[in-house]
Amino acid sequence: MALNADFASRVAIDTRDAPWIASPEPGVERKLLDRVGDEVARATSIVRYAPGSAFASHEHALGEEFLVLAG
Repeated sequence: MALNADFASRVAIDTRDAPWIASPEPGVERKLLDRVGDEVARATSIVRYAPGSAFASHEHALGEEFLVLAG
C-alpha cells in the first residue's frame, strides 16, 4: 500500500472524512495518514484505543508515527 507516500508533495487530509480502520489488535482503531507497505510499514496514523486495549510491541524499519487522541 502507498498512501500519501511522496513527502515532496503536500496533502491536506480532512480526518473527519477518513474511516476508522481496525488494527490487528482488538479495540485499537486508526486513521491512516501516510503509509508505505502493509501492516509493518512506514506509517503515520491517528489511533484510538478502547478501554483496556493495547498494541503489542513491534518494529517498523522505516519508522512509525502515531497520534493517540483518545484511550
